[in-house]
Amino acid sequence: MNISIIDYGMGNLRSVQKGLERVGYPAEVTRDPEAIERADGVVLPGVGAFRACMDNLREYGLIDTVRRVADGGKPFLGICLGMQLLFEESEEFGKVEGLGLLRGKVVRFPDRPGLKVPHMGWNQIRKVQNLRHLESVEEGASVYFVHSYYVVPSDTSVIATTTDYGQQFVSAVARDNVFATQYHPEKSQKVGLKILENFGKIVRAASQERRSC
Repeated sequence: MNISIIDYGMGNLRSVQKGLERVGYPAEVTRDPEAIERADGVVLPGVGAFRACMDNLREYGLIDTVRRVADGGKPFLGICLGMQLLFEESEEFGKVEGLGLLRGKVVRFPDRPGLKVPHMGWNQIRKVQNLRHLESVEEGASVYFVHSYYVVPSDTSVIATTTDYGQQFVSAVARDNVFATQYHPEKSQKVGLKILENFGKIVRAASQERRSC
């Protein structure tokens, strides 16, 4: 089995790769569309500006590739900006079109007294769905965030976890084969490694099922 981490010139690629390797699931960092589509599981990481990330995906010819693997039933993990990109649009630096795999938009935290933006550091998650991705992750577990924007799904059924930061916001989403987090599993120590391990198990199970058909 193999996992592809999409390299579009932005994101904590090596940190994600090392995290997966640490829990026993080697992963390849690549921007080769054919390698990504052959992979048993795919990770879309992301750090930086929404528009720049979309521009890079377009430049490397990866937009259709990401859409196909996410829509094709393959285990797919989005991380931080990699989660935001799945939605229809972002208001970051003006309206920017996203991948449109999930309905909804990306908005900035409001300016409020005592509320620092970006939201940076450890914060707790509340489970909205019981998912294999969150197996053995305790309710109220602390994970690591670095972001100024958050997603507002049009379809609330995709909400997987929420977090409070001056308000309740969506910190993870899930739909079918797609799971994505606003927080960084690769920076979230034991909890984050458990999420990466769970994703690896899901990829392995899906790979075995495909090969047995």
